[in-house]
Amino acid sequence: MYNIKKNIDRLKNGNYTFFLDPNEAKEVTKYFKKNEYNIFKPFPECEKIILYKDKIPEVVLFKIVTKDNFKHQDILGSIFSLDIEKSVFGDIIIDNNNYYFYLLESMKNYFLTNFTKIKNSYIELEEIDINSLKDYKRKYKEIELIVKSERIDTIVANITNTSRNKVKDKFKNKEIILNYNIMTNPSYLLKEEDIFSIRKYGKYKYIGKTKETKKNNYIIKIYKYL
Repeated sequence: MYNIKKNIDRLKNGNYTFFLDPNEAKEVTKYFKKNEYNIFKPFPECEKIILYKDKIPEVVLFKIVTKDNFKHQDILGSIFSLDIEKSVFGDIIIDNNNYYFYLLESMKNYFLTNFTKIKNSYIELEEIDINSLKDYKRKYKEIELIVKSERIDTIVANITNTSRNKVKDKFKNKEIILNYNIMTNPSYLLKEEDIFSIRKYGKYKYIGKTKETKKNNYIIKIYKYL
């Protein structure tokens, strides 16, 4: 709640918020009328936004210059290793083996100095025009699974090809994130548009059931973020 209150106070004082995930944005906007704020979205499908009144947020877009290939979790993990808050950076984008991320300008020099490696590979940061990716559309891999229920532990077990008992350890170890919060309830029934992440396996959007089989199983559809 501290992070929510901090952003509410910033907006009330005429400042822009930090980057907000969808849950945080929903909580902050409860305290304002729709005509009392604007939304900064670097591209239409971005997940992290900034709310502001009059002053447009100061945000930079960095391209990661590298010859190596990375996954989203590689970049995210390396950013968090800098011991920074998630609210200072926006979406990470991977597009045709090019890597980008949005960042509050106040953190620009810190990242230029300290964000020099991803995993064991040295990188460079190149600041590019903030509007370079304004038309970017997310890419997904469509996956269909046959499952007995929409319980999140059942679906995680299917994706990871792991037993339900071993999946319990993933919940205990905080390896499952649902809608941007650590998930601790393995019996939760996924709902359409739920977004969940499995450490080392990636990020997914649950689309829903498409049909029921003769053996009373379900065919479900999910999108894996690319």
